[in-house]
This record gives sequence, C-alpha cells and structure tokens, in this order.
Amino acid sequence: MAEQRRGTDGADGTHGADGAGEAGGSGGAAGSAWAPEAYGEAAAAWEALVATARRTVADGLVVGTSGNVSARVGDLVLVTPSGVPYDRLTPADITGVDLAGRQVLGTLVPTSELPMHLAVYRTSDARAVVHTHAVHATAVSTLVTELPPVHYMAGALGGVVRVAPYATYGTDELARNMLRALDGRSGCLLQNHGTITHGASLDQAYDRTAQLEWMCRLWLTASSVPGLTPNLLTEAHMAEAGARLKGYGQRR
Repeated sequence: MAEQRRGTDGADGTHGADGAGEAGGSGGAAGSAWAPEAYGEAAAAWEALVATARRTVADGLVVGTSGNVSARVGDLVLVTPSGVPYDRLTPADITGVDLAGRQVLGTLVPTSELPMHLAVYRTSDARAVVHTHAVHATAVSTLVTELPPVHYMAGALGGVVRVAPYATYGTDELARNMLRALDGRSGCLLQNHGTITHGASLDQAYDRTAQLEWMCRLWLTASSVPGLTPNLLTEAHMAEAGARLKGYGQRR
C-alpha cells in the first residue's frame, strides 16, 4: 500500500496512530511476515471479520471499499485495512492495532476510521464494530436528529436511535460525536455519513446494522405516503419492548 500512515489523537485523548510508521518499523509484528498458525485466536477472528466485511458488500450496505469492520481479541483490535477490496483480503493481510492505535500486526494501513473503532472499545465492552454507508440509514441521517420510533426493534439498540452531528471522516471530532450518540445505545447514525453499531460478536454487530438499515427504510417508506403521518411508539412502548428483547432468542 502506498498510503502514508499518520498519527492520531484518540477520542479519549490518548495519542495513537493509524499505522506504525513505515512498513518494517517498530510495533510488534508490524512489517514482519505473519504466520497464521502462530496466532490461532487472532487468525480465526480475522477470518470471521473478513467474512462479515464481505457480507456488508453482498447485502448492499456498502459500495466498493466504503465502510469498515473490526473485532477485539484481548487488547488486540483487528480491523479492515484502508482502501482494499474485501474480496482481495487473505489471511496474510491481517491488520491489527493495540488500544492506543499502534499497529502490531500486518503492514497494510488500517482503516481511516480507526478513531471511531478505538473509541468504542475504550469506552465499552464491545467485541466487534461494524460501520457502513447504508443508503436508507444515510438518507435518514440527513433529515432528522434521531430516527423516529416507528418500530419496537429500536429497543434492541437501547432505545430511540440518535444521529451524531457531522464531522469529517477519520477525525477525533467524529469519534467524540459518535460516542455521545451511542450513550446507552449499541448503534447510531452518523449525519451525512452512515451507521455504526457494536456488539458482543461480529454476528451481533452486523445484525444490529442490518436491523437499523431496515428501520430507516421502514420510516422513509411510511413517511412518504401523501397525506398520512406514521404512528410512532411512545417511550413506554420502547422501554417495554427493550426489556422483552433482552430475553429474546435461544438461551445457551
């Protein structure tokens, strides 16, 4: 990759970096040959991360190399690299940073949205983050300051979905805006940008992203009917649904 690595200040004030300097520089395994068999848990997580990233494309949540995905393994954050089509990623392309943003695995430059991913991991117990440019969700982000509560599944994200004010992509300002919108939530919209969700697993984070896009599409569809206004759920409705959704599904 020819893209220049650059330093960033983390959303919590900690100085980090999108990369570790020039390939082959300091930073643990950065710049060195990576042997998948030497990192069992990380290798498995990377495989799942790549599969999830490819799913965002297949399901129409992103176009090209937009959006990004990450997963946390201990204090290691695996993240999709910047500007690389997901169908070209291989086990040897693993890209990982520590919680300060220093690259410790791989030589490809991490996603430019690294500040958002690290901000989530530093402030929550999330194990996975999915960021997309889903069409309906992005459209809604340009119209309102929060997604109107048209469906009880918003309770699965913690309540009414907020819209984080616009800031330039890849900046600490955007990461800070996102954290405020995520307070008490596991997903939010990013104004004129897209979506971000997190979860205890890649599957959960992805499912929340897909559900958020569906709710945005639902609201846009309902609100487009001439002469009619969508019925909205009350706070009490949302609270009751949220409580019931905590016990939804099979117990393991």
